[in-house]
Amino acid sequence: MLTNHWKIAYRSLVKNKFFTTLNIVGLAAGLTCFLLIMLYVTNELRYDQYHENADRIYRINSDIVMGGTELNLAVASDPMGELLKKDYPEIEEYTRIYNSSGAKMIKKGSAFLNETNVAHVDSTYFDVFSAKAVAGDLKNALDEPNTVVLSRSMAEKYFGTTDVIGKNLETNENGSTLYKITGVMEDVPKQSHYRPDFLFAMENCGYKFGQILSHNFQTYLLLKKGTNPASLEAKFPGYIMRHVLPAAQQEMQIKSIEEFEQSGNKLQYSLTALTDIHLHSNRFPELAINGNIQYVYIFSAVALFILLIACINFMNLATARSANRAREVGIRKVLGSGKGALVKQFLTESTLLAYVSIGIALLSAVLLLPLFNELSGKQFILQDLFTSGLISIYLLLPLLVGLLAGTYPAFFLSSFHPLQVLKSKFSTGSSKAGLRSTLVVVQFVTSIILIVGTIIIYRQLNYIQTRNLGFNKDQVLVINNTYTLGTQKQGFRNEVMKLSGVTGSTYSGFMPVAESARNDRTFSTQAAMTSSSGLNMQIWGIDENYIPLLGMEMKYGRNFSKEFGTDSAAIIINETTAALMGLDNPVGKKLYAGNNGGATDPYTIIGVVKNFHFQSMKQQIGPVAFWLNPADWSIAFKVNTGQIKPLITRIEGVWNKMAPGMPFEYSFLDESFSRMYDAEQRVGQLALSFAILTILIACLGLFGLAAFMAEQRNKEIGVRKVLGASVQQIVSLLTRDFLKLVGIASIIAFPLAWYAMNKWLENFAFKTSLGWWVFLLAGCIAALIALVTVGGQAIKAAITNPIKSLRSE
Repeated sequence: MLTNHWKIAYRSLVKNKFFTTLNIVGLAAGLTCFLLIMLYVTNELRYDQYHENADRIYRINSDIVMGGTELNLAVASDPMGELLKKDYPEIEEYTRIYNSSGAKMIKKGSAFLNETNVAHVDSTYFDVFSAKAVAGDLKNALDEPNTVVLSRSMAEKYFGTTDVIGKNLETNENGSTLYKITGVMEDVPKQSHYRPDFLFAMENCGYKFGQILSHNFQTYLLLKKGTNPASLEAKFPGYIMRHVLPAAQQEMQIKSIEEFEQSGNKLQYSLTALTDIHLHSNRFPELAINGNIQYVYIFSAVALFILLIACINFMNLATARSANRAREVGIRKVLGSGKGALVKQFLTESTLLAYVSIGIALLSAVLLLPLFNELSGKQFILQDLFTSGLISIYLLLPLLVGLLAGTYPAFFLSSFHPLQVLKSKFSTGSSKAGLRSTLVVVQFVTSIILIVGTIIIYRQLNYIQTRNLGFNKDQVLVINNTYTLGTQKQGFRNEVMKLSGVTGSTYSGFMPVAESARNDRTFSTQAAMTSSSGLNMQIWGIDENYIPLLGMEMKYGRNFSKEFGTDSAAIIINETTAALMGLDNPVGKKLYAGNNGGATDPYTIIGVVKNFHFQSMKQQIGPVAFWLNPADWSIAFKVNTGQIKPLITRIEGVWNKMAPGMPFEYSFLDESFSRMYDAEQRVGQLALSFAILTILIACLGLFGLAAFMAEQRNKEIGVRKVLGASVQQIVSLLTRDFLKLVGIASIIAFPLAWYAMNKWLENFAFKTSLGWWVFLLAGCIAALIALVTVGGQAIKAAITNPIKSLRSE
């Protein structure tokens, strides 16, 4: 019986090639999108799951408010882990990651290479995190200073083998430092919030330990089994009272935490589960660029909607074709087929179609994988599409889709009364047309929401690129790692300045982009720091060329100048800092920088620079100050030439003469700025792709439905033409019902789209507006798409000779 069902299903699908093709293409497109998004979503949700104790590992977060400045940090003080373990028995172990520079020069042969995935870690690192040993004993690998653990790929890169235990790795620290290789680990899985290639012993990080008020270490706790992290968090105020308050009282005049908080300040510590870091954390500084759980939700919803639209297409076309199959059903029932047998037959057809579609979808997913990687920022390979879990889904999904898409048509078609059908008294009925209209509305609601979303995302990206940033990011070339030049730094800068096309230079260790270095410090508006006079802000060391080279504007006062010897004790602040001080023009006032032991160093404010964006526009512009202490580990040059590549080649030539064997690395400031919004740009590209795909699938169904409706009304059209109806009138007759459906879909979609995009824009402190014209434009686009899709079939029906449709009468 089942074999017979498959044969009949195959013959029926082949017989109706046009509708079968539409259904297969629509379903395959929907399934392709569903498979790729599912691959992305499952990848995002599995971050850090591979650790043996993933459910017991938590990172310490710090939330600090000082003088109106709020810091949400992913780091803690260097002694905090040790003190917490000592105070609270529910903590089994702790480990720290120190990643201040995030890079290290490592020697390979006669040249040095710049490696960015490096960190100094405690010897307990492998007691907390899981790693598979390739060589050596990882548990004890970092017990001693001057030791290092490499990943497999780095061992092969530098030595051509993983048999490297006992060999030395040379860095350029302090001229030259040798590290003994004590372990080789497998490469960290891609689904990890941090993927180090080099783990150096913590003792060599060069940090002055014991600073309980400075937060610079990613600190992770391994809790004992059965420990409630919320209960541990509730004990953190006790840690503050015992350890942080006494240290704070040495730095400022403060009697209690209550007094500190009454001044509007705050110090709180919290825990984030290791498996939540990638999707739920957006603190500073993260060890890598994290994902966003909102995008996972959005993409999951889009995948389901696109799959739903593909199923709706099937239901629409199946019910629309009901009249053509009515006689078949009637004859089957007269010959003894029961309703159950007919339901099985129609479900077999839909399932067969779904399995053909999944095959095409898999082939399409394989072909589109490189493009999808580019859009999503992932590195999926072919094997990722064919894991055992996914193969099971490929086998079950078509069955589910076939049942979902075919259940209603199956029961609908099998319910026909044979006597009425065979007497040609069968009618699809207005209720069935109403169902088809509802399904079309659902399709266009989804399409319009995606169109609005795409327009708003690109408007926001354009707003970011065109907004006045408070500085000029164009034509600024940044040469990195200039600390490797040693005493040749100034000579390199002078030689490059002689090149044609270079118009200015500045030391640029601190730049107004998120990937640049950051340094915050607490200042006081009074010589004696109190809880009410403290002000925490960014402090950047610059030279006198920095502000004019970046095109920043002074609101009050002046820039640094070599003509003023007192500028070594001067400071320039931004407008936000002045506002926090409660002053419009604070030039001439003093700020006091805190030192160890409670002493303060006075700095005279000589200028106020207009606010500029030095971090993502998701955040308000915070307080920042400059002092004359150039951060010379990178140099920025202002260039004014259309021949950029030859200029870079000449600069590289100067570099190679002064720093032989050291890597030459550069970047452009505008490109670094754009990278801050990589996630949003990817979302925009994906939204555009999904919108186009959704519209395509909807159009396939609409095209097939329009063709059927024209076929059903061919005699009516013939009569109208004989009575004098024009082509324009016939086209209008056939298209206006569909345009009404687009209008209804717009009314439903507009408030949903407004709510969704308004929530998305809330992520930005500086954002574009949700103009009414965006929604009108999306509605017009949807209407135009419907008009073009349906119009072709309408025109074809309108220009058909009426004799062909009326000759049987």
